Amino acid sequence: MKTKARIGRNCTIQDNAIVGLVYMENCKPAVIGNNAVIRANTIIYADVEIGNNLRTGHYVLIRENTKIGDNVLIGTQTIIDGNTEIGSNVSIQSSVYIPLNTKIGDNVFIGPRAVMTNDKYPIRKRMELRGPILEDNVSIGANSIIMPGVRVGEGAFVAAGSVVTRDVPPFMLAIGSPARFKPLPNDLKRKNMIQNDTNRKTNSGRV
Repeated sequence: MKTKARIGRNCTIQDNAIVGLVYMENCKPAVIGNNAVIRANTIIYADVEIGNNLRTGHYVLIRENTKIGDNVLIGTQTIIDGNTEIGSNVSIQSSVYIPLNTKIGDNVFIGPRAVMTNDKYPIRKRMELRGPILEDNVSIGANSIIMPGVRVGEGAFVAAGSVVTRDVPPFMLAIGSPARFKPLPNDLKRKNMIQNDTNRKTNSGRV
């Protein structure tokens, strides 16, 4: 097994973690910023760029051509399936699935076991794979499903267990299956309070 990686200062990489897995000839090294904590049995492919203060749980998979910003938490058994952009100050909880061609903005929270999809008619039609787009300050509740190509607007909140089949306007609540839209309660019309810096207390979850 070959690896190619450039790893920043003050990083912790636990047993059986693989950083920079070579998946094809001439791939670029994985680039990991400073102060990362990469827990046991995590696999990060080559051609991945990650900023400072990454924290992963155990058994995380990050595939090639993924770009991740600073101060990002990725929970245990989460899969990021490649060709994906994730901003800074993002909290992704355990057992989340993020497919190819997904875009996630800054200051986003994704609850445990949320699933995003990129193929509207799996193996029945030839379709362009289009993952969801989550704009800044979006919150996705646990066990939610976001369908292919759906845009969740800035500041929107998806309630736990919802199935989102169409674009969510900014600062709206999406709830139910299929999700219906309601105005956000006044006390939720604010930015997400995510603190992933490893030097601070956090209310963004554990990994």
